[in-house]
Amino acid sequence: MGASSSMEQPVSAEQRELENIAASTGALPLLQKSFSNLSDPQTNAISVQTLQQCFHLCYEDPVCESQQKPESFPRLLDHLGSSIVDLFFLSEKGGINWLGFLGGYVKCCGRMSTSMSLNILLRIFAMAVKKLGLSSNLEFEPDDADCKINGSLLPSDLLLLLWMCWAMLWNVRTLKSSERKGNLLLPDINHLVLSAVVACAEVDSSFDLWNCDIVGLDVQLPVGKFLNWAITTAPTLSDCLTQYVNRRLQISVLAEDEEGSSESISGDMSPNASQALLLTRGRAWAISLAPRSTITEEILKLCFSADIVGTDENLLYRFVISPLMSSTHGKGLNRFWSNVEGYHGPLLVLISANSEDAYQDNNKARKWIIGALTQQGFENKDTFYGSLGNLYAISPIFHVFSPSGACGRGQGTCIEDVRIHSLPGLCNQVSVGPFSFSVDDLVNIINHKILTGKEKNYVYSHLHPTGRVYESHPKPVGIAFGGTTTNERIFIDEDFAKLTVRHHAMDKTYQPGSLIPNQGFLPVEASISEVEVWGLGGKTAKEVQDSYKKREELFTEQRRKVDLKTFATWDDSPEKMMMDMMGDPNRVQREDR
Repeated sequence: MGASSSMEQPVSAEQRELENIAASTGALPLLQKSFSNLSDPQTNAISVQTLQQCFHLCYEDPVCESQQKPESFPRLLDHLGSSIVDLFFLSEKGGINWLGFLGGYVKCCGRMSTSMSLNILLRIFAMAVKKLGLSSNLEFEPDDADCKINGSLLPSDLLLLLWMCWAMLWNVRTLKSSERKGNLLLPDINHLVLSAVVACAEVDSSFDLWNCDIVGLDVQLPVGKFLNWAITTAPTLSDCLTQYVNRRLQISVLAEDEEGSSESISGDMSPNASQALLLTRGRAWAISLAPRSTITEEILKLCFSADIVGTDENLLYRFVISPLMSSTHGKGLNRFWSNVEGYHGPLLVLISANSEDAYQDNNKARKWIIGALTQQGFENKDTFYGSLGNLYAISPIFHVFSPSGACGRGQGTCIEDVRIHSLPGLCNQVSVGPFSFSVDDLVNIINHKILTGKEKNYVYSHLHPTGRVYESHPKPVGIAFGGTTTNERIFIDEDFAKLTVRHHAMDKTYQPGSLIPNQGFLPVEASISEVEVWGLGGKTAKEVQDSYKKREELFTEQRRKVDLKTFATWDDSPEKMMMDMMGDPNRVQREDR
Protein backbone atom coordinates (compact mmCIF):
# COMPACT_ATOMS: atom_id res chain seq x y z
CA MET A 1 0.00 0.00 0.00
CA GLY A 2 1.11 3.53 -0.65
CA ALA A 3 0.51 4.66 2.92
CA SER A 4 2.10 1.69 4.71
CA SER A 5 5.11 1.37 2.42
CA SER A 6 5.96 5.02 2.91
CA MET A 7 6.17 4.43 6.67
CA GLU A 8 8.06 1.14 6.59
CA GLN A 9 10.98 2.37 4.49
CA PRO A 10 12.71 5.74 4.11
CA VAL A 11 10.76 8.17 1.95
CA SER A 12 12.67 9.52 -1.02
CA ALA A 13 12.68 13.19 -1.90
CA GLU A 14 10.80 12.45 -5.12
CA GLN A 15 8.04 10.59 -3.28
CA ARG A 16 7.77 13.33 -0.66
CA GLU A 17 7.45 15.95 -3.38
CA LEU A 18 4.78 13.98 -5.25
CA GLU A 19 2.81 13.38 -2.07
CA ASN A 20 2.93 17.08 -1.24
CA ILE A 21 1.65 17.97 -4.71
CA ALA A 22 -1.15 15.41 -4.45
CA ALA A 23 -2.00 16.69 -0.97
CA SER A 24 -2.29 20.24 -2.33
CA THR A 25 -5.07 19.04 -4.63
CA GLY A 26 -6.85 17.29 -1.75
CA ALA A 27 -6.62 13.89 -3.46
CA LEU A 28 -3.87 12.20 -1.39
CA PRO A 29 -6.25 10.24 0.94
CA LEU A 30 -8.22 9.05 -2.08
CA LEU A 31 -5.04 7.97 -3.87
CA GLN A 32 -3.86 6.03 -0.83
CA LYS A 33 -7.16 4.18 -0.46
CA SER A 34 -7.53 3.40 -4.16
CA PHE A 35 -3.93 2.18 -4.41
CA SER A 36 -4.56 -0.11 -1.44
CA ASN A 37 -7.68 -1.57 -3.11
CA LEU A 38 -6.28 -1.90 -6.62
CA SER A 39 -2.75 -3.12 -5.88
CA ASP A 40 -1.61 -6.73 -5.49
CA PRO A 41 -0.58 -7.37 -1.85
CA GLN A 42 2.32 -9.58 -2.96
CA THR A 43 3.90 -7.15 -5.43
CA ASN A 44 2.54 -3.94 -3.85
CA ALA A 45 1.80 -2.68 -7.36
CA ILE A 46 -1.20 -2.24 -9.66
CA SER A 47 -1.25 -4.19 -12.88
CA VAL A 48 -1.66 -2.16 -16.06
CA GLN A 49 -4.81 -4.09 -16.99
CA THR A 50 -6.41 -3.37 -13.61
CA LEU A 51 -5.82 0.37 -13.87
CA GLN A 52 -7.00 0.45 -17.49
CA GLN A 53 -10.21 -1.28 -16.43
CA CYS A 54 -10.61 1.25 -13.63
CA PHE A 55 -10.59 4.12 -16.15
CA HIS A 56 -12.48 2.23 -18.84
CA LEU A 57 -15.50 4.02 -20.34
CA CYS A 58 -17.98 2.17 -22.51
CA TYR A 59 -21.32 3.21 -24.01
CA GLU A 60 -22.53 0.86 -26.71
CA ASP A 61 -25.29 2.86 -28.37
CA PRO A 62 -25.35 6.56 -27.38
CA VAL A 63 -28.44 8.63 -28.09
CA CYS A 64 -27.60 11.74 -30.10
CA GLU A 65 -29.63 14.96 -30.23
CA SER A 66 -27.87 16.02 -33.42
CA GLN A 67 -28.30 14.41 -36.81
CA GLN A 68 -24.53 14.44 -37.29
CA LYS A 69 -23.17 11.44 -35.42
CA PRO A 70 -19.74 9.96 -36.25
CA GLU A 71 -20.02 6.17 -36.06
CA SER A 72 -16.50 5.87 -34.61
CA PHE A 73 -17.31 7.69 -31.36
CA PRO A 74 -18.41 4.67 -29.23
CA ARG A 75 -15.23 2.82 -30.23
CA LEU A 76 -13.18 5.92 -29.40
CA LEU A 77 -14.47 5.82 -25.82
CA ASP A 78 -13.32 2.19 -25.52
CA HIS A 79 -9.70 3.40 -25.76
CA LEU A 80 -10.01 6.27 -23.28
CA GLY A 81 -8.92 4.34 -20.19
CA SER A 82 -5.95 2.65 -21.84
CA SER A 83 -4.81 5.99 -23.31
CA ILE A 84 -4.78 7.63 -19.86
CA VAL A 85 -2.76 4.80 -18.35
CA ASP A 86 -0.27 4.45 -21.22
CA LEU A 87 0.48 8.18 -21.33
CA PHE A 88 0.93 9.02 -17.66
CA PHE A 89 1.30 5.94 -15.43
CA LEU A 90 4.76 4.40 -15.76
CA SER A 91 4.84 0.64 -15.34
CA GLU A 92 7.72 -1.51 -14.16
CA LYS A 93 8.07 -5.30 -14.25
CA GLY A 94 5.70 -5.87 -11.36
CA GLY A 95 3.22 -3.22 -12.47
CA ILE A 96 2.60 0.37 -11.35
CA ASN A 97 4.07 1.03 -7.92
CA TRP A 98 3.09 3.78 -5.49
CA LEU A 99 5.57 6.22 -6.93
CA GLY A 100 4.39 5.62 -10.50
CA PHE A 101 0.76 5.87 -9.39
CA LEU A 102 1.37 9.20 -7.68
CA GLY A 103 3.39 10.54 -10.59
CA GLY A 104 0.75 9.56 -13.12
CA TYR A 105 -1.99 11.31 -11.17
CA VAL A 106 0.07 14.48 -10.76
CA LYS A 107 0.90 14.54 -14.48
CA CYS A 108 -2.71 14.39 -15.65
CA CYS A 109 -4.64 15.91 -12.73
CA GLY A 110 -2.18 18.06 -10.79
CA ARG A 111 -2.30 21.84 -10.50
CA MET A 112 -1.31 23.37 -13.82
CA SER A 113 -2.15 26.16 -16.23
CA THR A 114 -5.20 26.03 -18.47
CA SER A 115 -3.10 25.68 -21.63
CA MET A 116 -1.16 22.77 -20.10
CA SER A 117 -4.34 20.93 -19.07
CA LEU A 118 -5.75 21.42 -22.57
CA ASN A 119 -2.56 19.97 -24.03
CA ILE A 120 -2.98 16.90 -21.83
CA LEU A 121 -6.55 16.52 -23.03
CA LEU A 122 -5.38 16.70 -26.64
CA ARG A 123 -2.69 14.08 -25.97
CA ILE A 124 -5.28 11.66 -24.58
CA PHE A 125 -7.54 12.30 -27.56
CA ALA A 126 -4.72 11.79 -30.06
CA MET A 127 -3.69 8.53 -28.36
CA ALA A 128 -7.26 7.21 -28.40
CA VAL A 129 -7.61 8.12 -32.08
CA LYS A 130 -4.34 6.32 -32.82
CA LYS A 131 -5.46 3.20 -30.95
CA LEU A 132 -8.69 3.32 -32.95
CA GLY A 133 -6.68 3.16 -36.16
CA LEU A 134 -7.66 6.63 -37.45
CA SER A 135 -5.30 9.33 -38.65
CA SER A 136 -4.62 12.53 -36.72
CA ASN A 137 -2.88 15.76 -37.66
CA LEU A 138 -1.67 16.41 -34.10
CA GLU A 139 2.05 16.08 -33.46
CA PHE A 140 3.76 16.11 -30.07
CA GLU A 141 7.41 16.55 -29.18
CA PRO A 142 8.14 13.47 -27.05
CA ASP A 143 11.29 14.81 -25.39
CA ASP A 144 9.78 18.16 -24.45
CA ALA A 145 8.79 18.57 -20.80
CA ASP A 146 6.19 21.19 -21.65
CA CYS A 147 4.35 18.90 -24.10
CA LYS A 148 4.54 21.22 -27.07
CA ILE A 149 2.02 20.40 -29.73
CA ASN A 150 1.81 21.12 -33.44
CA GLY A 151 -0.64 20.35 -36.20
CA SER A 152 -4.34 21.00 -36.64
CA LEU A 153 -7.82 19.65 -36.02
CA LEU A 154 -10.72 19.05 -38.36
CA PRO A 155 -14.21 20.15 -37.25
CA SER A 156 -15.13 16.45 -37.03
CA ASP A 157 -12.12 15.90 -34.74
CA LEU A 158 -13.23 18.75 -32.52
CA LEU A 159 -16.74 17.29 -32.36
CA LEU A 160 -15.29 13.96 -31.14
CA LEU A 161 -13.05 15.75 -28.62
CA LEU A 162 -15.92 17.76 -27.14
CA TRP A 163 -18.15 14.70 -26.99
CA MET A 164 -15.37 12.78 -25.23
CA CYS A 165 -15.27 15.52 -22.57
CA TRP A 166 -19.06 15.45 -22.29
CA ALA A 167 -19.05 11.64 -21.92
CA MET A 168 -16.60 11.84 -19.02
CA LEU A 169 -18.76 14.43 -17.24
CA TRP A 170 -21.93 12.45 -17.99
CA ASN A 171 -20.34 9.38 -16.42
CA VAL A 172 -19.25 11.36 -13.36
CA ARG A 173 -22.59 12.99 -12.66
CA THR A 174 -25.16 10.38 -13.71
CA LEU A 175 -23.79 6.86 -13.09
CA LYS A 176 -24.19 5.10 -9.77
CA SER A 177 -21.12 3.46 -8.29
CA SER A 178 -22.85 0.06 -8.32
CA GLU A 179 -23.50 0.30 -12.07
CA ARG A 180 -20.94 -0.55 -14.70
CA LYS A 181 -22.89 0.64 -17.73
CA GLY A 182 -25.53 3.21 -18.46
CA ASN A 183 -27.13 5.27 -21.16
CA LEU A 184 -25.31 8.17 -22.81
CA LEU A 185 -27.06 11.16 -24.34
CA LEU A 186 -24.89 13.24 -26.68
CA PRO A 187 -26.05 16.86 -26.96
CA ASP A 188 -26.13 19.00 -30.07
CA ILE A 189 -22.95 21.11 -29.79
CA ASN A 190 -22.67 22.38 -33.37
CA HIS A 191 -22.71 25.95 -32.03
CA LEU A 192 -19.51 25.26 -30.10
CA VAL A 193 -17.77 23.65 -33.06
CA LEU A 194 -18.77 26.50 -35.37
CA SER A 195 -17.47 28.99 -32.82
CA ALA A 196 -14.04 27.38 -33.06
CA VAL A 197 -14.25 27.17 -36.86
CA VAL A 198 -14.97 30.88 -37.23
CA ALA A 199 -12.29 31.82 -34.68
CA CYS A 200 -9.53 29.51 -35.94
CA ALA A 201 -10.08 29.06 -39.68
CA GLU A 202 -10.33 31.45 -42.59
CA VAL A 203 -13.97 31.44 -43.69
CA ASP A 204 -15.56 34.01 -45.97
CA SER A 205 -18.81 35.90 -45.46
CA SER A 206 -20.73 33.41 -47.60
CA PHE A 207 -20.16 30.62 -45.08
CA ASP A 208 -23.61 29.29 -44.14
CA LEU A 209 -23.75 28.82 -40.38
CA TRP A 210 -27.31 27.47 -40.42
CA ASN A 211 -26.83 24.70 -43.00
CA CYS A 212 -23.32 23.46 -42.27
CA ASP A 213 -22.23 19.81 -42.30
CA ILE A 214 -19.81 19.64 -39.39
CA VAL A 215 -18.68 16.08 -40.11
CA GLY A 216 -17.97 16.76 -43.77
CA LEU A 217 -16.48 20.25 -43.34
CA ASP A 218 -12.91 20.20 -44.68
CA VAL A 219 -11.34 23.10 -42.76
CA GLN A 220 -8.10 22.95 -40.80
CA LEU A 221 -8.09 24.44 -37.29
CA PRO A 222 -4.47 25.19 -36.25
CA VAL A 223 -3.90 23.82 -32.77
CA GLY A 224 -2.37 27.08 -31.53
CA LYS A 225 -5.47 29.05 -32.51
CA PHE A 226 -7.66 26.31 -31.06
CA LEU A 227 -5.92 26.61 -27.69
CA ASN A 228 -6.44 30.38 -27.71
CA TRP A 229 -10.11 29.85 -28.53
CA ALA A 230 -10.52 27.27 -25.76
CA ILE A 231 -8.81 29.48 -23.16
CA THR A 232 -11.11 32.37 -24.06
CA THR A 233 -14.40 30.55 -24.69
CA ALA A 234 -14.18 27.27 -22.75
CA PRO A 235 -11.40 27.56 -20.12
CA THR A 236 -12.92 24.86 -17.89
CA LEU A 237 -13.18 22.25 -20.65
CA SER A 238 -10.27 20.19 -19.30
CA ASP A 239 -11.80 19.95 -15.80
CA CYS A 240 -13.70 16.91 -17.02
CA LEU A 241 -10.52 14.79 -16.95
CA THR A 242 -9.75 15.50 -13.28
CA GLN A 243 -13.36 14.89 -12.27
CA TYR A 244 -13.47 11.65 -14.26
CA VAL A 245 -10.22 10.27 -12.82
CA ASN A 246 -11.25 11.17 -9.27
CA ARG A 247 -14.69 9.65 -9.70
CA ARG A 248 -13.26 6.42 -11.10
CA LEU A 249 -10.86 6.13 -8.19
CA GLN A 250 -13.71 6.78 -5.75
CA ILE A 251 -15.68 3.94 -7.31
CA SER A 252 -12.71 1.63 -6.80
CA VAL A 253 -12.78 2.48 -3.09
CA LEU A 254 -16.54 2.20 -2.52
CA ALA A 255 -18.12 -1.13 -1.71
CA GLU A 256 -20.11 -2.91 -4.39
CA ASP A 257 -23.46 -2.19 -2.74
CA GLU A 258 -22.65 1.42 -1.78
CA GLU A 259 -23.92 4.19 -3.97
CA GLY A 260 -22.07 7.43 -4.63
CA SER A 261 -23.46 10.91 -4.81
CA SER A 262 -24.37 10.62 -8.49
CA GLU A 263 -27.81 9.50 -9.60
CA SER A 264 -28.63 7.33 -12.56
CA ILE A 265 -30.73 9.06 -15.18
CA SER A 266 -34.02 7.34 -15.91
CA GLY A 267 -35.98 10.14 -17.54
CA ASP A 268 -36.81 10.80 -21.17
CA MET A 269 -33.71 9.91 -23.22
CA SER A 270 -35.23 10.67 -26.62
CA PRO A 271 -33.23 13.04 -28.85
CA ASN A 272 -36.05 15.61 -28.87
CA ALA A 273 -36.63 15.62 -25.10
CA SER A 274 -34.92 18.97 -24.51
CA GLN A 275 -35.11 20.44 -28.00
CA ALA A 276 -38.43 22.14 -27.25
CA LEU A 277 -36.61 24.60 -24.98
CA LEU A 278 -34.12 27.28 -25.91
CA LEU A 279 -31.82 26.07 -23.14
CA THR A 280 -30.88 22.65 -24.48
CA ARG A 281 -28.24 20.48 -22.83
CA GLY A 282 -25.65 21.49 -25.39
CA ARG A 283 -26.28 25.21 -24.94
CA ALA A 284 -26.30 24.93 -21.16
CA TRP A 285 -22.99 23.05 -21.27
CA ALA A 286 -21.43 25.72 -23.46
CA ILE A 287 -22.42 28.39 -20.92
CA SER A 288 -21.00 26.29 -18.07
CA LEU A 289 -17.59 26.07 -19.80
CA ALA A 290 -16.97 29.76 -19.08
CA PRO A 291 -14.69 30.67 -16.14
CA ARG A 292 -15.88 29.17 -12.85
CA SER A 293 -18.52 31.14 -11.01
CA THR A 294 -21.34 30.65 -8.55
CA ILE A 295 -23.75 29.61 -11.30
CA THR A 296 -21.58 26.86 -12.80
CA GLU A 297 -23.01 24.12 -10.60
CA GLU A 298 -26.61 25.22 -11.23
CA ILE A 299 -26.02 25.18 -14.99
CA LEU A 300 -24.47 21.71 -14.81
CA LYS A 301 -27.49 20.46 -12.89
CA LEU A 302 -29.63 21.46 -15.86
CA CYS A 303 -27.22 19.77 -18.28
CA PHE A 304 -27.37 16.41 -16.53
CA SER A 305 -30.92 16.43 -15.24
CA ALA A 306 -33.19 13.55 -16.15
CA ASP A 307 -35.59 15.87 -17.95
CA ILE A 308 -34.82 19.55 -18.58
CA VAL A 309 -38.42 20.13 -19.62
CA GLY A 310 -39.57 19.10 -16.15
CA THR A 311 -37.34 21.50 -14.22
CA ASP A 312 -40.16 23.91 -13.39
CA GLU A 313 -38.38 25.25 -10.32
CA ASN A 314 -35.63 26.76 -12.51
CA LEU A 315 -37.72 27.97 -15.46
CA LEU A 316 -39.23 31.20 -14.14
CA TYR A 317 -40.70 32.59 -17.36
CA ARG A 318 -41.34 31.27 -20.85
CA PHE A 319 -43.03 32.84 -23.84
CA VAL A 320 -43.41 31.10 -27.21
CA ILE A 321 -44.97 32.18 -30.50
CA SER A 322 -45.79 29.00 -32.36
CA PRO A 323 -48.87 27.57 -34.08
CA LEU A 324 -48.18 24.24 -32.36
CA MET A 325 -47.50 25.58 -28.87
CA SER A 326 -49.19 28.16 -26.69
CA SER A 327 -47.40 30.63 -24.48
CA THR A 328 -46.63 29.30 -21.03
CA HIS A 329 -46.66 32.47 -18.92
CA GLY A 330 -48.06 35.08 -21.27
CA LYS A 331 -46.58 37.77 -23.48
CA GLY A 332 -45.33 41.19 -22.50
CA LEU A 333 -43.38 42.98 -19.82
CA ASN A 334 -46.14 42.83 -17.22
CA ARG A 335 -46.48 39.04 -17.47
CA PHE A 336 -42.71 38.74 -17.42
CA TRP A 337 -42.48 40.89 -14.31
CA SER A 338 -45.12 38.93 -12.42
CA ASN A 339 -43.01 35.78 -12.82
CA VAL A 340 -39.52 37.12 -12.06
CA GLU A 341 -40.36 39.69 -9.36
CA GLY A 342 -38.95 38.78 -5.98
CA TYR A 343 -36.24 36.47 -7.33
CA HIS A 344 -32.95 37.68 -5.87
CA GLY A 345 -30.33 35.56 -7.55
CA PRO A 346 -28.50 35.03 -10.87
CA LEU A 347 -30.80 34.94 -13.90
CA LEU A 348 -30.20 33.66 -17.43
CA VAL A 349 -32.32 35.30 -20.13
CA LEU A 350 -32.52 33.67 -23.57
CA ILE A 351 -34.16 35.34 -26.58
CA SER A 352 -34.87 33.70 -29.92
CA ALA A 353 -35.62 36.05 -32.82
CA ASN A 354 -35.54 36.09 -36.59
CA SER A 355 -34.72 38.76 -39.11
CA GLU A 356 -35.11 38.55 -42.87
CA ASP A 357 -31.90 38.55 -44.87
CA ALA A 358 -32.19 41.40 -47.34
CA TYR A 359 -29.53 39.85 -49.56
CA GLN A 360 -31.43 36.60 -50.04
CA ASP A 361 -33.84 36.35 -52.94
CA ASN A 362 -36.23 34.10 -51.08
CA ASN A 363 -36.33 36.41 -48.02
CA LYS A 364 -36.07 33.40 -45.75
CA ALA A 365 -36.21 34.27 -42.07
CA ARG A 366 -33.38 32.72 -40.08
CA LYS A 367 -33.62 32.30 -36.33
CA TRP A 368 -30.81 33.05 -33.94
CA ILE A 369 -30.53 32.98 -30.16
CA ILE A 370 -28.76 35.40 -27.86
CA GLY A 371 -28.65 35.53 -24.08
CA ALA A 372 -27.71 37.56 -21.03
CA LEU A 373 -26.63 36.54 -17.57
CA THR A 374 -27.26 38.78 -14.57
CA GLN A 375 -25.83 38.25 -11.11
CA GLN A 376 -28.93 39.59 -9.37
CA GLY A 377 -32.67 39.83 -9.82
CA PHE A 378 -34.50 42.44 -11.89
CA GLU A 379 -35.44 45.81 -10.43
CA ASN A 380 -37.89 48.41 -11.72
CA LYS A 381 -35.56 51.34 -12.42
CA ASP A 382 -35.24 54.01 -15.10
CA THR A 383 -31.43 53.71 -15.03
CA PHE A 384 -28.92 50.94 -15.61
CA TYR A 385 -27.83 48.86 -12.62
CA GLY A 386 -26.22 45.54 -11.76
CA SER A 387 -22.86 44.04 -10.84
CA LEU A 388 -21.11 41.95 -13.49
CA GLY A 389 -22.77 39.70 -16.02
CA ASN A 390 -22.25 38.23 -19.47
CA LEU A 391 -23.78 38.47 -22.92
CA TYR A 392 -23.95 35.40 -25.15
CA ALA A 393 -24.27 34.65 -28.82
CA ILE A 394 -25.72 31.14 -28.52
CA SER A 395 -27.04 29.96 -31.87
CA PRO A 396 -26.08 29.30 -34.62
CA ILE A 397 -22.65 30.17 -33.20
CA PHE A 398 -21.55 30.43 -29.58
CA HIS A 399 -19.52 33.25 -28.07
CA VAL A 400 -19.15 34.84 -24.63
CA PHE A 401 -18.95 38.60 -24.04
CA SER A 402 -17.70 39.31 -20.54
CA PRO A 403 -17.37 42.79 -19.04
CA SER A 404 -14.96 44.62 -21.34
CA GLY A 405 -11.41 45.78 -20.61
CA ALA A 406 -10.36 49.39 -20.35
CA CYS A 407 -8.80 49.22 -23.79
CA GLY A 408 -12.01 47.81 -25.23
CA ARG A 409 -10.32 45.05 -27.23
CA GLY A 410 -11.27 41.99 -25.24
CA GLN A 411 -9.71 39.53 -22.88
CA GLY A 412 -6.02 38.74 -23.19
CA THR A 413 -5.12 41.47 -25.69
CA CYS A 414 -4.26 44.19 -23.20
CA ILE A 415 -2.04 41.83 -21.26
CA GLU A 416 0.66 42.48 -23.86
CA ASP A 417 0.85 46.05 -22.59
CA VAL A 418 2.22 44.81 -19.27
CA ARG A 419 4.58 42.35 -20.95
CA ILE A 420 2.93 39.15 -19.73
CA HIS A 421 2.41 36.52 -22.43
CA SER A 422 0.47 33.27 -22.18
CA LEU A 423 1.98 30.83 -24.66
CA PRO A 424 0.23 27.53 -25.45
CA GLY A 425 2.12 24.54 -24.11
CA LEU A 426 4.04 26.42 -21.40
CA CYS A 427 3.48 26.01 -17.66
CA ASN A 428 5.42 28.99 -16.35
CA GLN A 429 4.96 30.10 -12.75
CA VAL A 430 4.90 33.77 -11.78
CA SER A 431 5.67 34.76 -8.19
CA VAL A 432 3.86 37.78 -6.73
CA GLY A 433 4.97 38.32 -3.13
CA PRO A 434 4.33 35.10 -1.19
CA PHE A 435 1.98 33.74 -3.86
CA SER A 436 2.70 31.73 -6.99
CA PHE A 437 0.44 31.84 -10.05
CA SER A 438 0.47 30.17 -13.42
CA VAL A 439 0.61 32.51 -16.40
CA ASP A 440 -3.04 31.82 -17.34
CA ASP A 441 -4.27 32.42 -13.79
CA LEU A 442 -2.34 35.68 -13.56
CA VAL A 443 -3.76 36.79 -16.92
CA ASN A 444 -7.30 36.18 -15.64
CA ILE A 445 -6.58 38.04 -12.37
CA ILE A 446 -5.18 41.08 -14.16
CA ASN A 447 -8.06 41.14 -16.65
CA HIS A 448 -10.56 41.03 -13.79
CA LYS A 449 -8.87 43.52 -11.48
CA ILE A 450 -7.36 46.29 -13.59
CA LEU A 451 -9.14 45.97 -16.93
CA THR A 452 -12.58 46.87 -15.70
CA GLY A 453 -15.02 48.37 -18.16
CA LYS A 454 -15.48 52.09 -18.62
CA GLU A 455 -19.18 51.76 -17.80
CA LYS A 456 -21.28 49.47 -15.64
CA ASN A 457 -24.52 49.44 -17.61
CA TYR A 458 -25.22 45.76 -17.08
CA VAL A 459 -29.04 45.62 -16.82
CA TYR A 460 -31.95 47.97 -17.47
CA SER A 461 -35.56 47.03 -16.65
CA HIS A 462 -38.21 49.73 -16.55
CA LEU A 463 -42.00 49.43 -16.33
CA HIS A 464 -44.63 52.09 -16.91
CA PRO A 465 -44.89 54.48 -13.93
CA THR A 466 -47.83 53.67 -11.70
CA GLY A 467 -48.85 57.31 -11.31
CA ARG A 468 -49.80 59.54 -14.21
CA VAL A 469 -46.90 61.92 -14.10
CA TYR A 470 -45.93 64.05 -17.05
CA GLU A 471 -42.39 63.41 -18.31
CA SER A 472 -40.84 65.66 -20.91
CA HIS A 473 -38.30 62.97 -21.77
CA PRO A 474 -39.80 59.61 -20.82
CA LYS A 475 -37.41 56.73 -20.30
CA PRO A 476 -37.77 53.65 -22.52
CA VAL A 477 -40.05 50.94 -21.18
CA GLY A 478 -38.55 47.50 -21.60
CA ILE A 479 -35.49 45.39 -20.78
CA ALA A 480 -31.94 46.14 -21.94
CA PHE A 481 -28.38 44.91 -21.51
CA GLY A 482 -25.29 47.03 -22.17
CA GLY A 483 -24.97 50.31 -24.03
CA THR A 484 -26.65 53.48 -22.83
CA THR A 485 -30.21 54.73 -22.50
CA THR A 486 -31.84 54.89 -25.98
CA ASN A 487 -28.68 53.25 -27.39
CA GLU A 488 -28.85 49.89 -25.66
CA ARG A 489 -26.82 47.00 -27.04
CA ILE A 490 -29.77 44.63 -26.50
CA PHE A 491 -33.27 46.04 -26.04
CA ILE A 492 -36.59 44.18 -25.66
CA ASP A 493 -39.72 46.31 -26.01
CA GLU A 494 -42.58 46.21 -23.52
CA ASP A 495 -44.77 44.01 -25.74
CA PHE A 496 -42.00 41.41 -26.23
CA ALA A 497 -42.60 41.76 -29.95
CA LYS A 498 -39.43 43.49 -31.17
CA LEU A 499 -35.79 42.96 -30.30
CA THR A 500 -33.15 45.55 -31.14
CA VAL A 501 -29.46 44.59 -31.30
CA ARG A 502 -26.94 47.39 -31.76
CA HIS A 503 -23.27 47.45 -32.71
CA HIS A 504 -20.75 46.97 -29.90
CA ALA A 505 -19.44 50.50 -30.51
CA MET A 506 -22.48 51.69 -28.53
CA ASP A 507 -21.48 49.55 -25.56
CA LYS A 508 -18.59 50.19 -23.17
CA THR A 509 -19.73 47.64 -20.60
CA TYR A 510 -19.31 44.31 -22.39
CA GLN A 511 -16.61 43.05 -24.72
CA PRO A 512 -16.89 43.89 -28.42
CA GLY A 513 -18.06 41.39 -30.99
CA SER A 514 -21.05 40.35 -33.07
CA LEU A 515 -24.00 38.96 -31.17
CA ILE A 516 -25.66 37.72 -34.36
CA PRO A 517 -24.17 36.48 -37.64
CA ASN A 518 -23.17 39.12 -40.19
CA GLN A 519 -24.05 41.96 -37.84
CA GLY A 520 -23.19 45.34 -39.33
CA PHE A 521 -22.92 48.78 -37.80
CA LEU A 522 -26.61 49.64 -38.16
CA PRO A 523 -29.10 48.47 -35.51
CA VAL A 524 -30.84 45.17 -36.25
CA GLU A 525 -34.56 44.91 -35.46
CA ALA A 526 -35.98 41.41 -35.25
CA SER A 527 -39.25 39.72 -34.32
CA ILE A 528 -39.16 37.83 -31.04
CA SER A 529 -40.36 34.23 -31.20
CA GLU A 530 -39.32 32.86 -27.79
CA VAL A 531 -38.14 34.14 -24.43
CA GLU A 532 -36.93 32.08 -21.47
CA VAL A 533 -35.73 33.16 -18.03
CA TRP A 534 -33.93 30.61 -15.87
CA GLY A 535 -33.25 31.12 -12.18
CA LEU A 536 -29.76 30.02 -11.17
CA GLY A 537 -29.83 31.00 -7.51
CA GLY A 538 -30.62 27.53 -6.20
CA LYS A 539 -33.41 26.44 -3.89
CA THR A 540 -32.88 29.32 -1.48
CA ALA A 541 -33.58 32.02 -4.07
CA LYS A 542 -36.67 30.17 -5.27
CA GLU A 543 -38.01 29.73 -1.74
CA VAL A 544 -37.49 33.44 -1.04
CA GLN A 545 -39.41 34.30 -4.22
CA ASP A 546 -42.25 31.92 -3.32
CA SER A 547 -42.53 33.57 0.10
CA TYR A 548 -42.55 36.99 -1.53
CA LYS A 549 -45.34 35.98 -3.93
CA LYS A 550 -47.48 34.55 -1.13
CA ARG A 551 -47.02 37.72 0.90
CA GLU A 552 -47.97 39.90 -2.07
CA GLU A 553 -51.05 37.78 -2.78
CA LEU A 554 -52.10 38.14 0.85
CA PHE A 555 -51.68 41.93 0.77
CA THR A 556 -53.62 42.14 -2.51
CA GLU A 557 -56.46 40.09 -1.07
CA GLN A 558 -56.57 42.27 2.04
CA ARG A 559 -56.71 45.46 0.00
CA ARG A 560 -59.72 44.15 -1.91
CA LYS A 561 -61.75 43.64 1.26
CA VAL A 562 -63.25 46.38 3.46
CA ASP A 563 -64.12 45.33 6.99
CA LEU A 564 -67.08 47.43 8.17
CA LYS A 565 -66.36 46.49 11.78
CA THR A 566 -63.26 48.66 11.70
CA PHE A 567 -65.47 51.76 11.48
CA ALA A 568 -66.71 52.86 14.92
CA THR A 569 -69.78 54.89 13.96
CA TRP A 570 -71.98 55.65 11.00
CA ASP A 571 -70.24 58.98 10.52
CA ASP A 572 -66.92 57.21 9.92
CA SER A 573 -68.27 54.63 7.47
CA PRO A 574 -67.52 54.84 3.72
CA GLU A 575 -71.26 54.56 2.95
CA LYS A 576 -71.99 57.76 4.89
CA MET A 577 -69.13 59.53 3.09
CA MET A 578 -70.43 58.48 -0.33
CA MET A 579 -74.02 59.52 0.47
CA ASP A 580 -72.87 62.95 1.63
CA MET A 581 -70.91 63.48 -1.56
CA MET A 582 -73.83 62.40 -3.71
CA GLY A 583 -76.27 64.60 -1.82
CA ASP A 584 -74.47 67.96 -1.79
CA PRO A 585 -70.83 67.82 -2.86
CA ASN A 586 -70.47 71.61 -2.46
CA ARG A 587 -71.68 71.72 1.12
CA VAL A 588 -69.29 73.42 3.50
CA GLN A 589 -68.03 71.04 6.13
CA ARG A 590 -66.28 71.81 9.34
CA GLU A 591 -62.74 70.60 9.42
CA ASP A 592 -61.59 68.94 12.61
CA ARG A 593 -58.26 70.22 13.84
